[in-house]
Amino acid sequence: MAEQFTVEHEDGAGHGRYFIRLSGDLEAEMTYRKIGTDVIAIDHTYTPPEFRGNNIAFLMLSAGIADARQKGLRIKPLCSYAIAQFQRHKEWADLLA
Repeated sequence: MAEQFTVEHEDGAGHGRYFIRLSGDLEAEMTYRKIGTDVIAIDHTYTPPEFRGNNIAFLMLSAGIADARQKGLRIKPLCSYAIAQFQRHKEWADLLA
């Protein structure tokens, strides 16, 4: 049976992150900063090497996409992972800042 991962979200005044708690006190995370009132810039995505290949980064990005749609935000992808995923998922084009 595949391991289940839970995406959590922390939102601060000018920045925030989506993260997944992993075994051994490890975390995967995707961080963003707020640009104005309706844009977030995804600036960093990290999954520990021993957990790569489990779709973890995509789970965090998907949570960010869903939240942006719900809140009426646009996204500026800055990290290489987010840029690549936005290029692959044309259905997200309406969210690009």
